[in-house]
Amino acid sequence: QVQLVESGGGLVQTGGSLRLSCAASGSILRIGTMDWYRQAPGKRRDLVAVITRAGSTNYADSVKGRFTISRDNAKNTVYLQMNSLKPEDTAVYYCHAGVYLRAGDMPGDYWGQGTQVTVSS
Repeated sequence: QVQLVESGGGLVQTGGSLRLSCAASGSILRIGTMDWYRQAPGKRRDLVAVITRAGSTNYADSVKGRFTISRDNAKNTVYLQMNSLKPEDTAVYYCHAGVYLRAGDMPGDYWGQGTQVTVSS
C-alpha cells in the first residue's frame, strides 16, 4: 500500500509564502513524475506544477515565477514553494505521483488527501 501525505498548508496574507511537502511511503520501487494540483470550491481540479524524476519542471501560467516545485528522490518527497501568494491561489492542494511497485509494471496513480491553502486579502 502506498500513501501520500501532504503538509504545510495554512492561512497566509496576500504576498506571503508557504511551502507544501508531500511524502510518499509504502512498498515503493521508485516514483516517476510527481505533481501538485489544486481545487477551489466549485471549480475543477487543475494542474499547478509537475516535476519528472530527472528534475524537469513545468508550471501553470498562473503560477509561473511565483511557485517552485522540487523533489528529493531519496526521501520520496515533493515540495511546492509558493511565494507572492494571491487570494486566487486559495484552494485545496493535492499531490499526485506515478508510483512503480514492481519492476516491469506500469506506474500506478496515487493521490494525497489534500491540504488547504487560504490567502487572505
